[in-house]
Amino acid sequence: MSIHIEATPGQIAETVLLPGDPLRAQWIAKKFLKKVVQYNSVRNMLGFTGIAPNGKRISVQGSGMGMPSLGIYTNELIKDYGVKNIIRVGSAGSLSERLPCNSIIIAAGACTDSGMNDRRFHGMNFAPIANWGLLKKADKVASKMKVDVTVGNIISVDKFYEDVEPHTWKVFKEYGVLAIEMETAELYTLAAKNEINALTILTISDNLVTGDHLSASKRERSFKDMVKIAVEL
Repeated sequence: MSIHIEATPGQIAETVLLPGDPLRAQWIAKKFLKKVVQYNSVRNMLGFTGIAPNGKRISVQGSGMGMPSLGIYTNELIKDYGVKNIIRVGSAGSLSERLPCNSIIIAAGACTDSGMNDRRFHGMNFAPIANWGLLKKADKVASKMKVDVTVGNIISVDKFYEDVEPHTWKVFKEYGVLAIEMETAELYTLAAKNEINALTILTISDNLVTGDHLSASKRERSFKDMVKIAVEL
């Protein structure tokens, strides 16, 4: 048992899917897993363990919004429960006209405007990247499922509502960054430090260039392909 997760030893699998929304964690567990056991309800940040269709035991844990919140759960999953593989499944805002809503991105790397790594590396730059084995396998799984995915760079930001000009995403768009979200840079950094495997798979829920966006109900339905890829991993 850790500070924010009340699971007992052995209740959490070595592979964890990590959505930000705890209700999405519940939806994934009910929709995709069998023999599901809920192991966490602390702060309503729900966590579940079950059996995937391929027979593997996996867990699904909500992580909250933003890098500080994700950092709490990722640290505890690794250090207190021995988790070896973490796959973030989340939403993102597209920075490209070529990636409309419902597009799926596999994040090869994560730029960031956060000060968290500035503190870690004393002002030097660190490049948070995905685990190559998981990334390569995810691409193969998507191809086998005939689901189109785009592999590339994203940016993880601290602020959901930007109040300065120029907007951060506009600068990074010029350098081919595909999408914007709030968690992956911290996940990839912690994975590197703790020598575990991490990957982020994202579904585009809104497009910052065109202004298109999905409703809450459409988000749930459109996330199925992303989760299927993650579960198969």
